[in-house]
Amino acid sequence: MSTGAAEQVSGLLVAWSKGDEHALKTLVPMIYPELRRIARQQLRRQPAGHTLESAALANEAYLKLFRAHGVLCEHRTQFFALCAQVIRRILVDHARSQGSAKRGGNAVQLSLDEAFLGSRAQGVAIVALDDALLSLAEMDPRKCQVVQLRFFGGLTLEETAEVLHISADTVQRDWNMAKVWLLRELEKR
Repeated sequence: MSTGAAEQVSGLLVAWSKGDEHALKTLVPMIYPELRRIARQQLRRQPAGHTLESAALANEAYLKLFRAHGVLCEHRTQFFALCAQVIRRILVDHARSQGSAKRGGNAVQLSLDEAFLGSRAQGVAIVALDDALLSLAEMDPRKCQVVQLRFFGGLTLEETAEVLHISADTVQRDWNMAKVWLLRELEKR
């Protein structure tokens, strides 16, 4: 998304958060492709035969976001950070509804790419990742936010830094430390 388009989205988000329905109508076609991109990125990590499709995931995230009246976002990256949280919840809820929490054998597996945790983390159950992230959030909420924004939201280091109001170097350090911690936690499970 170009800088001009990103600024326009930010302005529309502010207007929509103040109740401007026209802003919402203008905003939807601008943000939906990015929402679909995030959904496709997440579903590529799912095993073959996964029952969610990117359009369904994007649509469900869209509906959850826009049914929640009073969403306050000052800029585009903050909005997509919120999208990351919603998509994570949808994926975890879907995995839990498939019986993964109770039976284990039908657990929905999440393929974590090498850029995330390395080749040792292939086929991690999304419920296990969610549980590990909840533990990380108790210990270090910011590192959990970094993982959520980078992994579930697809934000860059710079975008993550902007959302969290920290430097890109701090995001990189948090990202590296969180990956090591999560890998250790996931190997225990």
